Amino acid sequence: MLAKIYRPAKNAMQSGKAATKKWRLEFVLADAPRPDALMGWISGADPNGQVRMSFDTKEAAIEFARAHAIPHQVIEPEEAKRQPRAYGDNFAFKRREPWSH
Repeated sequence: MLAKIYRPAKNAMQSGKAATKKWRLEFVLADAPRPDALMGWISGADPNGQVRMSFDTKEAAIEFARAHAIPHQVIEPEEAKRQPRAYGDNFAFKRREPWSH
């Protein structure tokens, strides 16, 4: 019953980063999910796969895992490399190629 502690990535469908501030602890599935024979829904025998816990800090999540003797793996987030740009840079004289239609 291995748990992974990580900070979720930004949702690709929205520009905000509201859900990326907290750290999440969730259990890795022991068995692969399989389709149910009768209904065809995806099901699994491991109920720990449904558990997701949120923490304000990484240290709080690690402390919780150690206090409850849960083996865990911490995955550090990769920060996005952003280059700040302004609309006026499209018309700047220092632009490498001329702006045209």
